Amino acid sequence: MPISNALTIDVEDYFQVSAFAPHIPRSEWALRECRIERNVDRILAMLDEHGTHATFFTLGWVAERYPQVVKRIVAGGHEIASHGYGHERASEQTPEAFFSDVRIAKLILEDLAACAVSGYRAPSFSIGEKNLWAFECLERAGYRYSSSIYPIRHDHYGMPDAPRHAHRIGGLLEIPATTLRFFNRNWPASGGGYFRLMPYGLSRWLIGRVNAVDGLPAVFYFHPWEIDPAQPRVAGISAKTRFRHYVNIDRMEQRLHRLIADFSWGRMDELFLGRN
Repeated sequence: MPISNALTIDVEDYFQVSAFAPHIPRSEWALRECRIERNVDRILAMLDEHGTHATFFTLGWVAERYPQVVKRIVAGGHEIASHGYGHERASEQTPEAFFSDVRIAKLILEDLAACAVSGYRAPSFSIGEKNLWAFECLERAGYRYSSSIYPIRHDHYGMPDAPRHAHRIGGLLEIPATTLRFFNRNWPASGGGYFRLMPYGLSRWLIGRVNAVDGLPAVFYFHPWEIDPAQPRVAGISAKTRFRHYVNIDRMEQRLHRLIADFSWGRMDELFLGRN
């Protein structure tokens, strides 16, 4: 029987991406064209077509404004989890502000979903060596697991010496984004921009290798804006940011169809916590 992997979606809109923060003030978010409903509906249709369930790490800001999105996710049999309230990096908050952010997001999501919210993912995988206090805040707020550490080297995030697979930090289960250990280095095998950049065959090989060699589920992630090539273009960004954000978004949806068909997938809570 094939290993089931965790399929996860970080529910945020294109204008909320951390790399765009210097160009799009939070005060302008409500003025921007929000494309989250349409894109989440396309993802839900894709998952339904393949008979697959997933985990949606959803911003409290999005849930407040588009409660029907949360309700449609739950109605489809998927897990609602937290991405915090306002997509602020955990590494840029005080412990008090972080606790308030993750607590209010959990309350909003639970009220709309009418079920417990167990999981959290930090925006931009922004928990690392310098803010491990965040795990105590998450446990105190009532979360059971986190998927907030990416054990790679990256210019914006990463904790390359962290364990590569699920492990306990206090009373919380941390489930890192998936990497493959190769040539004494962790290589990203989790989705996002790497999935859009690499040839599909390489991504498939990386996930298959984790299943075969480690004998454990992979954790794959993507964002609704990554299947939306018609999204408004943001002016004034650097060439590096432009490349990272827009590379191959016109191919992303078809690649996801192939990925979902090539592997077995499920929800984070059911794969790592057991069915509640």
